[in-house]
Amino acid sequence: MIRALMFALCVAAIPVAAHDLRVFASVAGETVTVESTFSSGRVPTGGEIRVLDADNVLLMTLEVGAEGKTQFTLPEGAAETGLMIEVDVSEGHSDYWMLTPDDIAYGQGTN
Repeated sequence: MIRALMFALCVAAIPVAAHDLRVFASVAGETVTVESTFSSGRVPTGGEIRVLDADNVLLMTLEVGAEGKTQFTLPEGAAETGLMIEVDVSEGHSDYWMLTPDDIAYGQGTN
């Protein structure tokens, strides 16, 4: 009985894990690239990206682009404070990526 219950709980959790959203952001010069995919490799079919500064102030809102990629120009002052990038997709999943000042400096070749 206990084994059957444990098995049922494990099987029930598999579909949830199969749809986890993955977010990655990087900097190259003055351009930030945000990539969004599900853990299965499938690309989201729509959604929103919010870019916030270190004080949690919304700097911009963008759409998730084709192939799950979106690019934007590094906001002024972000190199000193970093950025929080939040992604919500139409399938109801969300995740985030933090770009630290060190990440930004590395991408700009200034470290």
